[in-house]
Order: sequence, then C-alpha cells, then structure tokens
Amino acid sequence: MTNMIRIEFPIKNEEIAKLKAGDSILISGKIFCGRDAVLPRIAKMIEEGSIKDAGFDLEGGCIFHTAVSPAGVGPTSSNKLEIEGTMGILSSSGIRMHLGKGELRKETIELLNQYGAVYAVIPPVTATLTNNILTKRVAAFPELGMEAFYELDVRDYPAVIAVAHGESIYER
Repeated sequence: MTNMIRIEFPIKNEEIAKLKAGDSILISGKIFCGRDAVLPRIAKMIEEGSIKDAGFDLEGGCIFHTAVSPAGVGPTSSNKLEIEGTMGILSSSGIRMHLGKGELRKETIELLNQYGAVYAVIPPVTATLTNNILTKRVAAFPELGMEAFYELDVRDYPAVIAVAHGESIYER
C-alpha cells in the first residue's frame, strides 16, 4: 500500500504545491459540497462580488462534487458542464481542491494549474464517507434541499489526486 498523505482544510497554497498527480490522500477538516444545481449560483455570486457577504470563506477550501442526502454522500461526475464550467472561477476565488469523479477537459486542467488548484477523485464509498462526517451545515441555498451548498467537517476522506500542476492521471 502506498503512503497516504494527510491534508487538512482549509489548506495553504504551499501544501497544494507539494501534491502530484497519482498521490493518495486522506482529507480532513472543513470542506464544501455542491453540484449541478448550486455551483453555478456560487460562481454567479463570485462574479457579482456578493460572495464576500455569504457567511463562508472559500480561501484554501475544497469543494466535493456531491449532494448531501439522508443516504449519505458520494461523488458525482465532475465533468458535467454545470460543474466543470465553474471550476476555474471557484479556483480563482480560493478553492484549492475540487473533489469528484471523472476525467476533465484540457482547458479545465490548464485553469486549475493557472490558479494553483488540484482535482482529486474519490471512490464511490458512500457508507464509509458518511461515517467520516463529523458535522454538517447548510452554508447557502437551503431551498435546494440536498442540492444546497453544504459545509462538512470530515475526517480521513480517501482520494487520489487526479490533476495537479497541469498533469492528469488520465493522460499517462
């Protein structure tokens, strides 16, 4: 078994800079959850400048591409237009890791590199992930129910860095 790199969110840029495509990681700390319904809304808040009044800080953050349901959490496809299309602007606003599943377009890989962000894939192990949630709260858009923008405090979420510094595990 490879060594697991433990990382804590929020994270410093220097720690992200050390990660390489293919690294196995364990994620702990505060992370955000959002997918197709909410990420375009968060991106619009960034574009309009209203994100500063939102009551949460994206700097050094991680966004897990998932909904939060009573059944638990599990990754959704990150390469959906509504999700992948927000990754650049979210990264420009401080998100340092996007967490989901699936291959990303070359343009998205370049944007992540430009803004010093990485992308990690997480195995679809909903039961395990649910057990590793310490706390959860709705951070924005509660009217979306399980599709709302959530903040979770997690312990030891397993993932693999899929894109870092312009390299992708899908292109090896």
